[in-house]
Amino acid sequence: MRHLPAGLAASLLLFAGHLDAQSVRDHVALGTAAMQVHDLPTALAHYQAALALDSLDYEANWRASIALLDQGELIPDSVRSPRRDSLYAEAERLAHRAVAADSMGADGHFALAAAVGRASLSMGKKERIRRARIIRDEALRTIALDPKHDGAYHILGRWNAEIMRLSGLSRFFAKSLLGAGIFREASWEGAISNMEQAVALDPGRLYHHLELAEIYVDRKRYPEARAQIHELEQLPDREIMDSVYRREATALGAKIADKR
Repeated sequence: MRHLPAGLAASLLLFAGHLDAQSVRDHVALGTAAMQVHDLPTALAHYQAALALDSLDYEANWRASIALLDQGELIPDSVRSPRRDSLYAEAERLAHRAVAADSMGADGHFALAAAVGRASLSMGKKERIRRARIIRDEALRTIALDPKHDGAYHILGRWNAEIMRLSGLSRFFAKSLLGAGIFREASWEGAISNMEQAVALDPGRLYHHLELAEIYVDRKRYPEARAQIHELEQLPDREIMDSVYRREATALGAKIADKR
């Protein structure tokens, strides 16, 4: 995702209280600044204020969608949480609205791919597989509009990996629900190449390195997985979930420490 310079983000937050009559653009800028310093409540308050002024504003919708996904991700997937599910459902609704407002905006399609993926986590296997087509199509559309969108390549990498991780009855459902053509397009090669592209486009993003390491482990490419973990360990935290990704990378590294 795109980032504001840290100094600009801090300055926008510092002067936020001095904007008496804020426009949609003011609220979006302040929300984005708050996201940069991981202040999700403030960010969401500004995005919601922007949407109250113009519910169809493209940028306010996709940015609010991403903020809601970040907020939901703070609740572990292992915990049953209606609150998290509602955050993801609302994120998906706003992403749909962003795409409707501007079908040529890459970030709207990315937000929709990400939101559909996250919202699917609480659904049954058949529904998750059915929605996999939407995730893939929206990620591909994002790349068509912005060939350097690292987040979309990340989603495509995960899409390939998660389908290849299916087994037995789940693979049968995937083939029948997705269609044999799309099902055959999923491959470990696609998982690796797309995630490697995400890393190449934004090597400072911890999440890319972690997911690529996990895919390498799936393929028993342990030295390469350890290299990704090492790269991750040298990077500073940048996003709100980075401390979690760092712990997961440490655990993965310990798990494969003796594997060759």
